[in-house]
Amino acid sequence: MEQQFDLDAFSKILTDKGYDGYFHTEGCCAGKLKDSISEFLEAWDNGKEVPLLENHLHLSTYLQWNGEDKPTIKCNMCVRYENGKFDLQEAEMYIRSIDRYGQLLKQSKLTTLTASSVPTAKEAIAQVSDKLKQQLSSRSRRFKL
Repeated sequence: MEQQFDLDAFSKILTDKGYDGYFHTEGCCAGKLKDSISEFLEAWDNGKEVPLLENHLHLSTYLQWNGEDKPTIKCNMCVRYENGKFDLQEAEMYIRSIDRYGQLLKQSKLTTLTASSVPTAKEAIAQVSDKLKQQLSSRSRRFKL
C-alpha cells in the first residue's frame, strides 16, 4: 500500500486524527497545518527558506497547552518530502511532555508510520500523560463486559 500523499491528503489525514491546531514548519511559517506547509514550500521555491534536513520537513505543534506555568505536550514530526509527496513510512513522530521549566517529563517516539497507524491527538497525549492513559483504559474496560 502506498504511503505517499500530496499536501491535501497529508493534511486531511492529520486533521482527521485531531491535529487541528497551529503548526510551525521548519521553525517558521506559523498557521494551520496546510497553510503552514504551503507558506514554507512557497518560501522554499522562492529561495527564502530551505529545510534543515534535505528532503525532510519538520513540523511542530502543541497537543496540550494550559499556560506557561503548567506542563505542556508537544508533537514534533520529521516527514520525508520529495517530488511534492509526503512519505509517512519514513516519518518520525516525537511526543514530549515538558514541565514549565522546559525539562522533559516523558517522551514517545513513533517511526514507520502509515495513514492508519498515526495515533489520534488524544492517543498521542495518552502516551506521555499518565492521567489521561488511566482515563482511557478505565473507559475501555467497561465495554469488555
